[in-house]
Amino acid sequence: MPSLTFVLPHWIYWSGLVLFPLAAMVLARRSRKRGGMRAYSLPLGYMILVTGGMLGLHRFYLKSLLGLVYLPIFLAILFANAQQRDARAIYSDAANMVRVSQDTISREGPRIAEAEKELEDLKAAVLAAEEGSLSRRSAELKVKRSQRRLQSARDRLDRAHTDLKANEPLAQETGEARAYWGSVAYYAFLCIAALLLIDAALLPRLKRRAEERVRSEREAEAEVAIHAYEEEEIIGDFRHASTGWTGAIDRLSLYCGEFASYWAVIAVFVYYYEVIARYVFNSPTNWAHEGMFLMFGMQYLIAGAYAMLTESHVRVDVFYAPLSARRKAVVDLLTSVFFFIFAGTLLATSWIFAYQATQVGEISFTEWAIAYWPFKWAMVLGGLLLVLQGISKLAQDLRAVANPAGGI
Repeated sequence: MPSLTFVLPHWIYWSGLVLFPLAAMVLARRSRKRGGMRAYSLPLGYMILVTGGMLGLHRFYLKSLLGLVYLPIFLAILFANAQQRDARAIYSDAANMVRVSQDTISREGPRIAEAEKELEDLKAAVLAAEEGSLSRRSAELKVKRSQRRLQSARDRLDRAHTDLKANEPLAQETGEARAYWGSVAYYAFLCIAALLLIDAALLPRLKRRAEERVRSEREAEAEVAIHAYEEEEIIGDFRHASTGWTGAIDRLSLYCGEFASYWAVIAVFVYYYEVIARYVFNSPTNWAHEGMFLMFGMQYLIAGAYAMLTESHVRVDVFYAPLSARRKAVVDLLTSVFFFIFAGTLLATSWIFAYQATQVGEISFTEWAIAYWPFKWAMVLGGLLLVLQGISKLAQDLRAVANPAGGI
């Protein structure tokens, strides 16, 4: 299988975080304006083909069961790569043992021959020395040391021959298995690549057939209901927005929350790429996980004001829910001091962190080495949005207390 060496450039990462949500917001509004019959998007189909084509997701998007053809081929790639990894691990150990054994044999063979010659000379020196003399005893000690060294070298040589005999066939067998499963994964990948090229040319036709199928099956009423539900969800969020100057803050929180919500879609694509790169091409990335958890950190902070506006945060409803609107406003006013302590602290400390990170040019400690200061300024943005939304909520609570019958 070929390997992937792609590392996401920083400018593409930041451009995607900005441009993708904007495009998604525009496309979502365009689809709601169409209403009635479901319309398939050809650009979306091609995007799914590029990002999820190995699983046939573009076929499923267009309601074509031929997408099931992709799944066994993809599973074959995963299985072949798993077998290849196992064979590679065994081959690596066996090949290392073969290499060590060969080195030992090539090193110890000449040493043993030299030691045997030296031993013969030492034995001759013993015979030549006078019986009982100091020189004879010294020569006998040298003979014993030489014999021990020679025996140790012979033992090492014997172990090397034994290891070579045991591991050489294993290395050859696992090497052949590694090559075989690598070929299986490679040709399965080529098969999927060929199917993707064919589907890339057929995609406009598949889109037309999918839309004809929808019309022929008279699914318009169901689609209208789906669109009505989706539009109700969007309108329902904007119904939380108040009027007057606080309404501008509310709408800002809603738009920022909607913008940040589309980052979750980016995470799906990135983690899909990571899984494909890791298990299909045996090329895990060094940027996917870091880029996504930093993105989710920004999403958590920027969407905080949206969650506050739409009352998505957890509260003890057993006490709060039964209260009247005016009493709820009174409770919110009394507890707002704790909110502003938290939000003000978040804003102030985030500003300090962001300023310091910008001054020193702080970057991550990983090989990706992305700059941290934009993430720190996202913390400032999240804190600012939270404070503004708190001010809007405070003003609305004061209105409700002062004029409970007048509404917001």
